[in-house]
Amino acid sequence: MELKDIDLNLLVVFHQLLMERRVNAVADKLGLSQPAVSNALNRLRRLLDDELFLRTARGMEPTPYALQLAEPIAYALTTIHGSLNQRSSFEPESSNRKFTLGMTDIGEIYFMPRLMKILADVAPGVSVSTVRNTSVNLRDEMEAGHVDMAVGLLPQLNTGFFQRALFRQRYVCMFRAGHPLDKPKMSLKDFESAEHVTVVSAGTGHAKIDEFIARKGVQRHIKLTVPHFVAVGHILATTDMIATVPERYAMECAKPFGLKYVGHPLPMPEISINVFWHAKYHKEPGNQWLRGLLFDAFAD
Repeated sequence: MELKDIDLNLLVVFHQLLMERRVNAVADKLGLSQPAVSNALNRLRRLLDDELFLRTARGMEPTPYALQLAEPIAYALTTIHGSLNQRSSFEPESSNRKFTLGMTDIGEIYFMPRLMKILADVAPGVSVSTVRNTSVNLRDEMEAGHVDMAVGLLPQLNTGFFQRALFRQRYVCMFRAGHPLDKPKMSLKDFESAEHVTVVSAGTGHAKIDEFIARKGVQRHIKLTVPHFVAVGHILATTDMIATVPERYAMECAKPFGLKYVGHPLPMPEISINVFWHAKYHKEPGNQWLRGLLFDAFAD
């Protein structure tokens, strides 16, 4: 197939369908009628000899071939868009821009103190706000440019987004200094017999850790369940409960709260903490600058 045989507008419809999964939503986004969107999809099906999207109760589900095309087409459209809309370079030392980052409370504890110190030195006029990854429709907010990027373990962000790994980390067991289990190594028996505080972190990959522990048949005495990590340090410091937490979170909490942590008695999977940004803003100078700052400061 030659490029001259492809109408670029068909690829725009294809890309939007990957993100929206509904013909009426694509029509609204692109200012087209629903029949026009359906007609474009049918033309592309004939050109590529593939169904591309199948109608299901959950919307238009992409075929394996459509998923294979997703990233290169998104990259190509972003490159074309950026080339046709060249913007001035970003000058951090004189900018008053406000960036919005999607992250969890763990992210705020780990990233924000160091990031704000760096910004004070290199971009004193730049300000930052954060939103919870679970409190907004992150996909739509990032596509609209309301959230510049997201940081964390976010398996729901794939099609239409770029991502780059900052680091991998393991899970550990954390408890107060002087705890009966305050020793170099924790056995599985000790882990099962202890009282636990757990965090229900819906919408993030951290929720999968509780599922992993349950699948292993490990019985925990869960004494307390909370909806976020921010209170865990305070709770552990004054009780004999223990918690399963990401290691870098434990590193930040250990000294302020007088806590200790050891390797987990279960062979826990490592998790990847990534930076995500929408393909639409891949070439946007301010977005590029902040991504680079995050990579330089935090990437392993």
